Amino acid sequence: MIRKTIRITAYALTATMVFSTLGINAEAAGSSVLPGGGVSLALATSNKLEEVTNDVPTMPIESIIEWFQVEDNTAAEPTEEDLFRNLVIAQVTNYVNVRNAPSEEGEIVGKLYNNSVGTFISEENGWYQISSGSVTGYVKAEFCVTGEGAVEIAKRVGKRIATVTTETLFVRTEPSTECSILGMVPEADDLIVLEETEGWAKVDVEEGIGWVSTDYVSLHSEFVQAESKEEEERRLAKEEEERQRARAAAAEKAAQAAAQNPSSAPAENNQSYSVSGDSEMGVAVAEYGLQFVGNPYVYGGTSLTNGADCSGFVMSVYANFGVSLPHSSASDRSQGYGVDGLDNAQPGDIVCYSGHVGIYIGNGQIVHASNERTGITVSNANYRNILAIRRIF
Repeated sequence: MIRKTIRITAYALTATMVFSTLGINAEAAGSSVLPGGGVSLALATSNKLEEVTNDVPTMPIESIIEWFQVEDNTAAEPTEEDLFRNLVIAQVTNYVNVRNAPSEEGEIVGKLYNNSVGTFISEENGWYQISSGSVTGYVKAEFCVTGEGAVEIAKRVGKRIATVTTETLFVRTEPSTECSILGMVPEADDLIVLEETEGWAKVDVEEGIGWVSTDYVSLHSEFVQAESKEEEERRLAKEEEERQRARAAAAEKAAQAAAQNPSSAPAENNQSYSVSGDSEMGVAVAEYGLQFVGNPYVYGGTSLTNGADCSGFVMSVYANFGVSLPHSSASDRSQGYGVDGLDNAQPGDIVCYSGHVGIYIGNGQIVHASNERTGITVSNANYRNILAIRRIF
């Protein structure tokens, strides 16, 4: 499955809005990869429609973020529900073609994947004209949902995200600065919002459920959008180039390591884990990361022996294979290319959560720098809601 994303931001929300933390699944037959993030909506239907084709690509599109900000000083500012009513949401098995005319004879200019979103422009003879990403065209109305139906879908499957805008944000046990600190989150990290109240957002972090001040986060909702034919071609070429570059870097690093001793010894780890998968490099990444189980968690750290935080651990493990990753769990969501669900994950894949990240080792498990109490450890991959799964090799 493939997808790219948009972000919708509305100011001065007048009511508390609660969003499900369900992931966004835009199915594409025969595909296990997808890009991360976005604006997505879904309604359970089982139509088998002629507009839906099966020759779905097996690689993801690059995530492209757009901001729709509402600023009108002369009228009441719309809520997110107002914005959601103007969305058109694909409800198909794989994708619906976007055409340049309201007819099946119209040229295909892009694809709107299941649960993906476009902005309604007009309706003509059973077709919706939409704008989605860089694609403007027509989709069959029978394959989509808009209006009040779109509002309910958006609330159910859209991801409400708080992006940290300060260097270090305290997550508190209750919505008050007088309450104890549950954990800390670095700048630019994305957190899933469970609830919003006056000046506070309830979020999901590694240490548990807590609260952050909305003075230090940017709130938005993410959904999936369309991909044009040209974007698909560029995306496929870019992904292949990046895969080859990562493999070459790993091979060069392996050759260097064979000629010299490692700079630091891994921790003693008496517990064994079975790692197996189709990707030889991915298995090697997972096995290398497992050597450091038991070592400490240190906020902001990158040392596999003396202490690392979650993204520092992932960064340093991949650095051993010549691959440069950012020291940011939010940025890890856009690295490599997307994998459609845990069932398709392979050892070495990066598993991204709200404010957290780990490395998949197979058998439904991850190795990660969890927190100060547990340090680097192994956990079930679905112990929290997964935001994205990314593959580097």
